[in-house]
Amino acid sequence: MNIAFSTLACPDWSLDRVLETAVALGFDGIELRFVESDDRLWLRPEFTGARLRETVHRLRDAGVRVCCLDTSCFFHYAEESSRQAALEMGRASIGLAAALSAPAIRVFGDRVQPGGDRAGTMKWVAEAIRTLAAYGQSFGVATWLETHGDFSRAADTGAILTEAGLENTGAIWDPLNSFSEFGEEPEAGFGELGPLVRHVHIKDARRGAFPWEPVLVGTGDFPARSLIDLLVRRRYQGFVSFEWEKRWHPQIPPPDVALPHFAQWVRAVRETHV
Repeated sequence: MNIAFSTLACPDWSLDRVLETAVALGFDGIELRFVESDDRLWLRPEFTGARLRETVHRLRDAGVRVCCLDTSCFFHYAEESSRQAALEMGRASIGLAAALSAPAIRVFGDRVQPGGDRAGTMKWVAEAIRTLAAYGQSFGVATWLETHGDFSRAADTGAILTEAGLENTGAIWDPLNSFSEFGEEPEAGFGELGPLVRHVHIKDARRGAFPWEPVLVGTGDFPARSLIDLLVRRRYQGFVSFEWEKRWHPQIPPPDVALPHFAQWVRAVRETHV
């Protein structure tokens, strides 16, 4: 099991600072979401032209992998033009993911919108994933659907992926999403989705005003310790990526607090299994 963190935790940081922190704290990888508050990563100078080649070398020299390239692609829109725009964003992200040797891009379902219904929305999402997965094959980049929103339950995510076709696709399992939205316990979620899980998000939260407020891992109402125990028992070999949602919840502790806390916490939990 490898550990990473999403740059959602530190959205305004430079890539230099992200890499320095990953190395200093012993992370195996990074999940790219924002760099200097920008999520159109394929247009950033660090990821284009000669600077892109420098970035690739720096990642290699640091021993830090890009375990996933996160997109803002949502495929729940009733308007086909909006879904097509999201597909274009996905194709651009696949090209960058290939250059960074990232295995996949992350996409969303996500919510049934006005003008849509549940079955139709699932169909739109499946069609989009099928399209991106086919496009990504020649790049060696898969398309992973996150368990999120109205379709965060394992069974719903699995149904979408099955309809899309399982070649070059998979799931990013975020068990807190399904736990907080639908009360789905991690054991049940992994039992349903396990063979399709390619990547795991971990975070913690406490029932509160949001109605769920992000808190440091191990201090909230989500069974984070049990999640790691479950993944070890099931011999999960992929990345567990810490998703500290500082971008969406600016009031929570800064990454300088949350990232070291997670690194120490997960290391202590893993040592109990040695």
